Amino acid sequence: MVISGMLSCRLASLFLALAACSPSGDAEGASAKAEDRAPPTAREAPAVPPLQTDTAGRAWVERTLAGMTLRQRVAQLVFPWISGQSLEANPGEAQRIRAWVAGDGVGGLIISTGSPQATAAKLNAAQARSGVPLLVVSDLETGPGTRLTPGGTRMPPAMAFGAADDTAFARQAGRVTAVEARAVGIHATLGPVLDVNVNPANPIINVRSFGESPEMVSRMGAAWVAGAREGGLLTIGKHFPGHGDTHADSHVGLAVVEADAARLARVELPPFRAAIRAGMDGVLAGHIAARGVEGAGAPPASQSVRMIGGVLRGELGFQGIVFTDALNMAGATQGISVTEASVRSLLAGADALLQPPRHEGVIDGIVAAVRSGRIPAGRIDAAARRVLMAKAAAGLHRGARVDAAAVAAIAGRAEHRAVARSVAERSLTLARNQGGVVPLARGARVLHVTYTSTGRGPSGAELHRALAAGGLSAEHVRVGPSTTAAQFAALRTRASAANVLVVSVAVAPVQYRALAISSAFGTWVQGLAAGGTRVVVVSLGTPYLLQAFPAVPAYLLAWDSREPAEGAAAAALLGGVPIRGRLPVSLPPFHRLGEGVSLPQR
Repeated sequence: MVISGMLSCRLASLFLALAACSPSGDAEGASAKAEDRAPPTAREAPAVPPLQTDTAGRAWVERTLAGMTLRQRVAQLVFPWISGQSLEANPGEAQRIRAWVAGDGVGGLIISTGSPQATAAKLNAAQARSGVPLLVVSDLETGPGTRLTPGGTRMPPAMAFGAADDTAFARQAGRVTAVEARAVGIHATLGPVLDVNVNPANPIINVRSFGESPEMVSRMGAAWVAGAREGGLLTIGKHFPGHGDTHADSHVGLAVVEADAARLARVELPPFRAAIRAGMDGVLAGHIAARGVEGAGAPPASQSVRMIGGVLRGELGFQGIVFTDALNMAGATQGISVTEASVRSLLAGADALLQPPRHEGVIDGIVAAVRSGRIPAGRIDAAARRVLMAKAAAGLHRGARVDAAAVAAIAGRAEHRAVARSVAERSLTLARNQGGVVPLARGARVLHVTYTSTGRGPSGAELHRALAAGGLSAEHVRVGPSTTAAQFAALRTRASAANVLVVSVAVAPVQYRALAISSAFGTWVQGLAAGGTRVVVVSLGTPYLLQAFPAVPAYLLAWDSREPAEGAAAAALLGGVPIRGRLPVSLPPFHRLGEGVSLPQR
């Protein structure tokens, strides 16, 4: 359904207004569809302004902006990608960073994976060469350990927090992420993920979302933002206007949201509204076309005047900084150059251009667009001011370098890892347990088969180690898409000789990769379960696996294929921890939102 522009705005405003008067939904939500659940309870809290700074910070912003040329202002909007490798490990990159910082005068950097110590040293070196402090951004969706590795604290994915359904955990995770990120010189994170995952076939969001209930995502997202603020980290919620009901990965193509304005206001937008009220500093505009609102030719939201200027700035009242999603993604450049995509994003109201390839040419192109009159100079000034305000909000006007000697004592400290362990245990969700397969009988003979997208890797290793340490006679086998029918036939014989078949499946959303399991594997598991084998499937990633083997009697969701999730899953199978989680998504047609079998500790 396509709604005209004026009617679209009125409908969306109406539904947002109605949302503000609705009671909050039931915490379990087992019988309610995601679309029908109430909007966020965070609506009652007083709004917290984004990008807060002191008088000195505001004065620094205006003084710095006044001293910049047009090209310097444009360069402030550009955030190139850098690795987390040490400077010594990659001298070529070190030279490029010096040119980008000292020569081009970029406004910031987005940094990838590296140890905490290497990250701190690298960022300190970059800050030392920058005339204006750099705003450093990183994607820390699953905690600081997402990028600060080895050494940082790895958190379970967002959907685990939805399964635990405790905002205290989300707030603690936000604070832990902030403390470790700021210790190494990272000032802002691309999170929380505010997408409502109502589409089980979504290839890229999945466990990155808190769940399929707008109310749940709103509560968790707002709590995470509050925790991050406590630790001094700027938050950039994503992926506006919502990537949870899409069928494409925007890394490889243009994602499309078919929802009309009323549906957006009811499902996709409430989490953004709640996080904005909680003080979220930034929003990442996705390469997602709101076709149900803007029609068949809808541009990506990252280039849409209606979505950024009309919905985000207007209806939701957001006054913080707007980032584009990465401009090296295919969804941003459908038939156009990265420079043209950048120009369109700025005209739509975006402030910061994330990861544009060949950014020097992009800067040149934007300067040319201003001088030709295509981009008003005031649009560049407003965007540069917001970038500088973000820097002041991070305290960079008072100094940008960190104490590298203190990093080792902060990253991965024991109390931070304890938060991750608590979430992993509390989020364990037993969707079904027919015949009491879980907990496993003491001394049982177990065949443990781990499926991964490559048939290799560490996934399942910690789960197996813990099962063996718990007294089970367990054999471990790895399979994948290339496992042959003959190999599966041999495994069938070995499974028949065991008391229990434990199947761990480590499939999670990864950019540029299909989110699926092989039909041969699904058929093998289904055949054994239908034939009476006591099977427990442990999902170490996506929850949406049951359609491949609906006959399995026991289905345990652990949400992640790393520690501490695998250790928690093993403890649950052994009866060493209680199981209390509830499904934050429905598993159609088998299980509804909010379902879950509770088991006490044995």
